[in-house]
Amino acid sequence: MNLKNRDFLKLLDYTPEEIRYLLDLAHDFKKKKQEGIPHEYLKGKNIALLFEKTSTRTRCAFEVAGYDLGMNVTFLDPVSSQMGKKESIEDTARVLCRMYDGIEYRGFSQTIVEELANASTVPVWNGLTNEFHPTQMLADLMTIEEHFHRLKGLNFVFMGDGRNNVANSLMVACSKMGINFTCCSPKSLWPEKELVDKCRLIARENDCYVTLTDNVKLGTLNRDVVYTDVWVSMGEPAEVWDSRIKLLRKYQVNKKVIENMNPNCIFLHCLPSFHDLNTSIGKEINEKFGLTEMEVTDEVFESKVSKVFDEAENRMHTIKAVIYATLKEEHE
Repeated sequence: MNLKNRDFLKLLDYTPEEIRYLLDLAHDFKKKKQEGIPHEYLKGKNIALLFEKTSTRTRCAFEVAGYDLGMNVTFLDPVSSQMGKKESIEDTARVLCRMYDGIEYRGFSQTIVEELANASTVPVWNGLTNEFHPTQMLADLMTIEEHFHRLKGLNFVFMGDGRNNVANSLMVACSKMGINFTCCSPKSLWPEKELVDKCRLIARENDCYVTLTDNVKLGTLNRDVVYTDVWVSMGEPAEVWDSRIKLLRKYQVNKKVIENMNPNCIFLHCLPSFHDLNTSIGKEINEKFGLTEMEVTDEVFESKVSKVFDEAENRMHTIKAVIYATLKEEHE
């Protein structure tokens, strides 16, 4: 499998076989990391991380992955870069690709990362946009596979805002890898029809299905994996909390939901999560709306079905696989 010089912008661009290759690489890198086996295969190469949106997991995963592979890593936050302000996206890409072997972008519109990739002569990786979150998907698939030892034929449900980047990407990832995908959310928050239709065609090719429902009991019945995300995404105005809470309160992942699923089910969340009052936003929401938990209860988050920290760790291993696969030399 040769992915050298390929961009990693969304999973729609990758075949199931290519995704399988990246997952196998990630499993191998995780084994090496756990066993203390050095793997500085990209020693001397340099990568730039462009962050217009803050992050814990994405930044740390890219930095540690780069260091483990023997690379030099430069982090650029919005204050450190002129991109989009004094310098165009295209010119930024044309400068950075003269100095770096790969460029990561985390920020807003998918068109920005696509524009970066079009202007760059080195691989560009999507660390998150408003539309897609492909590096998160590889970590999710890896975590599911570690628990069930397979992907194909499993039953997956996403609960929450079905229009957000995580829900969109999960629908694509499941369709590509033969996992039956259900979006369980209010009809007003279902994903765009164009993407649903596209995923249904992909799912048909991989012997699985995509379904949408606003019925929590039906949507979670006998599912193997339940996934949720925060109800208001990064970058959305605080004013939407009121309407979003009203829409999504009954789509909270709680004990009743877990009891409706398969006995061996797991819970996933891309994090951060509002499962308690130990955050400033959690405290603000509690003061305004009286909620002590939001998209998931603390009981579920801290239970044995929760694999969220395995999932968070796997960001590092899967990102390492993407970097290596797109930058490795032909003889390796």
